[in-house]
Amino acid sequence: MPRSRPRDVPASLEERLAQLDALQQALGVRFRDRGVLEVALRHDSFAHERGAGTEHYERLEFLGDAVLNLVVSDYLFRQYPERSEGELAKERARLVSEAALAHLGRRLRLGSYLLLGRGEEKGGGRERPGLLADAVEAVLGAVYVDAGYGVAHALASRWVGELLQSLPARAEDFKSHLQERLQGTGRQPRYRIVEAVGPDHARSFRVRVEVDGDVVGEGRGRSKKEAEQAAAAQALARLDRGAP
Repeated sequence: MPRSRPRDVPASLEERLAQLDALQQALGVRFRDRGVLEVALRHDSFAHERGAGTEHYERLEFLGDAVLNLVVSDYLFRQYPERSEGELAKERARLVSEAALAHLGRRLRLGSYLLLGRGEEKGGGRERPGLLADAVEAVLGAVYVDAGYGVAHALASRWVGELLQSLPARAEDFKSHLQERLQGTGRQPRYRIVEAVGPDHARSFRVRVEVDGDVVGEGRGRSKKEAEQAAAAQALARLDRGAP
């Protein structure tokens, strides 16, 4: 009995080319070399299954991360001349956060275009925020390599505008909210890093928050602070539900 294909994995070269054409249309960018875009969608788990020498997206992700940070910095510098360096840095961190980039990845349906290894596929990798965020950066890196900075700048600037419209005006400080909720009980939250994976330029952290030795929340993020905020948000949600 033949094995069924994972969801969204193309059955033929023609189907894959049609997928790449659809993504280019969504991006508003036409690649001269579609092979660069193909690499940007190839997860390292897929490459490892294909053997040594198979390219995957990490190098393009590294490049895309740098391009994105420059474009966002330039955009904010020109758009908000009255803001201080600290305010601009906070806004940039919000716009390039895992949550923001995963939002873009879902809007572009990047998960449906990714090539994943069997284990990553079974583990729900197509919907994982960290993987979607990495793929967004890899695609931007591919645009830069294929079409140059001007086209990459235009694309990333469009993304920034979309994020400023769709994201909350200011990220909530869930850690402070949790601290305030616990003050009346005389207890203190303690944050502990339980996992740190990925290369230096694209680290992903998993953090647990504990109260009196009990785990009350867990979160992931592209920085320790982001993961701590996610863990605090989960803890607050549990408190709101009346969990012990």
